[in-house]
Amino acid sequence: MKKENKLIPGLPSGFEDRWDKKLLLKKKLLSAIENVFIKFGAEPLETPSFEISENIGSFLAEDETNPMSDVFSFKDGDKNITLRYDLSSPLARFVAQNNQDLPSIYKRYAIQNVFRNEKAGNGRYREFMQADFDIVGNVNSSQANAELCNLISAALIECGLKKDQFTINVSNRKIVQGLLDDLKISNEKQLKVIRAIDKLDKPGFGLKGVEDLLRKERKDTSGAITKGADLNDEQVEQILKYLKIKDLEELKQSLKNPLSQEGINELEEFFVVLGYGSSLDQVKTNFTIVRGLAYYSDFIVETNLNFKVTNNKGKEVDIGSICSGGAYAKLISRFKGVDIPGTGISFGVDRLLFALMQLDQIQLDEQKPVLVCVMDQKYLKNYYEILDLLRQNNINAEIFLDSKKNLGKQLTFANKRQLPVAIICGENEFKDNTVTIKNLKGVKGENNKTFSKKDLINEVKKLI
Repeated sequence: MKKENKLIPGLPSGFEDRWDKKLLLKKKLLSAIENVFIKFGAEPLETPSFEISENIGSFLAEDETNPMSDVFSFKDGDKNITLRYDLSSPLARFVAQNNQDLPSIYKRYAIQNVFRNEKAGNGRYREFMQADFDIVGNVNSSQANAELCNLISAALIECGLKKDQFTINVSNRKIVQGLLDDLKISNEKQLKVIRAIDKLDKPGFGLKGVEDLLRKERKDTSGAITKGADLNDEQVEQILKYLKIKDLEELKQSLKNPLSQEGINELEEFFVVLGYGSSLDQVKTNFTIVRGLAYYSDFIVETNLNFKVTNNKGKEVDIGSICSGGAYAKLISRFKGVDIPGTGISFGVDRLLFALMQLDQIQLDEQKPVLVCVMDQKYLKNYYEILDLLRQNNINAEIFLDSKKNLGKQLTFANKRQLPVAIICGENEFKDNTVTIKNLKGVKGENNKTFSKKDLINEVKKLI
């Protein structure tokens, strides 16, 4: 007889199961974020997991020879389809397709999983959840961008963070674009330069890592080589000089390119409008942020935590930005007959959850179920009456389903699941119309009490 081959359970690299407490905490976090989205006037939108590849393009790819290398794409008849890698590109397609039916200023939020065919790493998954808020329309850009920052702050505070625990970094893509134009860096090289700068604060990079990527190539600790932008010495020197500038006034004096000056002026106007509202102290200029996605056009924002985060081995890790985004002037205009700008942000939900769990600043309100123990099958009808009574009074409850287990095994089951209460009824209880309530969180030897059945609900509510 042929021996049966047993399957070995496992997941592809970069994917994970999410369950129990972590998933419940995530749902609570999402509810907090969604409430703020709604408070700021956004309407929900849900798009399919797949899009026609040419409709969303790929703004991630660093491999010019294979522009779809960083996404999951499949052949579907005579078309290529792609799993969405963000929520902005599907939004652009949706707006272009439904423009006539949408308001002139369209605020939308979306909370969905996205997929990246990238190397999995510390806290980096190939499937992860984003929570996005966007404003689409010909709006006053300073007002719209100030609204984004107000929303980021409100959402993070709603999630349990304090104001001094995060910083909202802002800049304008036009500033660095003007510099690249002045340095006469070709269009083919500009995106590589942008992505090199974007890695400045990534683990293991810093100025030296960026410099290597601006030059011919960078070799990481594993020996892997990444092709650089191949700039000349003068170009590299000027970009590194730019990255060291911290002050807006100094930047104004240093960069004379008209486009750079335009970006600086827009940033100044943004801060004026921001001051009309909450005047957020958490919002700071950071000219090193450029955002690696190619569709960003001017205002850009990244939100970082101001405290250390460690992995399950106690090692400090850099989880990067927990909320980022910016303005995209031409993302929607790729579609025929539609030229509408937009601005938006995206929360990295899994990163944010990871950080909040470290601080223990997000707590569950969950009510674990009460366990109705089965002492004797002949009383099964009575046990179900107790079960129904508990549920009718909005108490989460379940009955033990394995008839072969004794009371000790049932209580072990309850303790393993950290259930608060067990209801124990045998022949004597049913004869006397009473119930025994075991407080599983109580002091040993003092946690069993017998009450009249009519007092069951009140006594259980005291313990859960």
